[in-house]
Amino acid sequence: MNQIIEDINRLRKEKNAIILAHNYQALEIQEIADHRGDSLQLSVLAKSLKAEIIVFCGVRFMAETAAMLNPEARVLLPRADAGCPMADMITADQLREFKAKYPGAVVVCYVNSTAEVKAESDVCCTSSNAVKIIKAIPRDKEILFVPDQNLGSWAARQAGREVITWNGYCPVHHWQFTAEKVRQMRKSHPGYTLLAHPECPAEVTDLADLVMSTSGMMDYAEKHDKLIIATETAMIRYLNHKYPEKDILPLAATAICQNMLKTSLHDLHNSLLNEVHHITVPQETAMRAIGCLDKMLELSR
Repeated sequence: MNQIIEDINRLRKEKNAIILAHNYQALEIQEIADHRGDSLQLSVLAKSLKAEIIVFCGVRFMAETAAMLNPEARVLLPRADAGCPMADMITADQLREFKAKYPGAVVVCYVNSTAEVKAESDVCCTSSNAVKIIKAIPRDKEILFVPDQNLGSWAARQAGREVITWNGYCPVHHWQFTAEKVRQMRKSHPGYTLLAHPECPAEVTDLADLVMSTSGMMDYAEKHDKLIIATETAMIRYLNHKYPEKDILPLAATAICQNMLKTSLHDLHNSLLNEVHHITVPQETAMRAIGCLDKMLELSR
């Protein structure tokens, strides 16, 4: 293992490569990454990096986003089969049909989506800025939100707006967290603070003390103890590693994203060594999708 880490460190220097890791990546990937964060943090970073190669340890839509925001860099995804079930729940054709039912509506697209879907949308968002994005839309405009019904509905409630959501969801957040699990954990751990990701269903976010993105959770955990967290467990393992003196618990130990955990140090090493798998987006699609992403970054300032 030490040899692989040494090789990765040597290769990234030789090739002027930067390694990005999402908060849901395995502990050893997060430890070796140059930068780790949520989708918004990594999107902003990807746009500004001067590296020749960006190795994105995450899932395909994230690498697509980096490739569009930084076309000068060669963006690599260590595992070609690391996808996102939520992103696959809507296609560009389905979105065009959805828009046709609501002429003139503004389409807000969660970053957890394909480049083709972003190209059909007006503005992108992440869980960090969804409320801000929705608030920025003129009140006389209808709003369509794709693909996550839970984030869209939660952000709409916080923004005081009506939003028509697509029926998509993250299988991990949608099915692994329930009000019953919240009640059980509250009973067994009185006085703990419950943090929930907005991809969770309303029955969970309504009972949470705070609803926030993974970056928000990371920041909160730095300053607080006795936490119960409703999100993917890899991030909680990282927090346990970073703050061994703190009591940070998962709401559901079974909340595991198999796609995020596909990437191993061997995959990262192979990707750097052989420069695979190179993620590109067709120019016509990228030109349309980049407007959606740039609008998000503009409104997030």
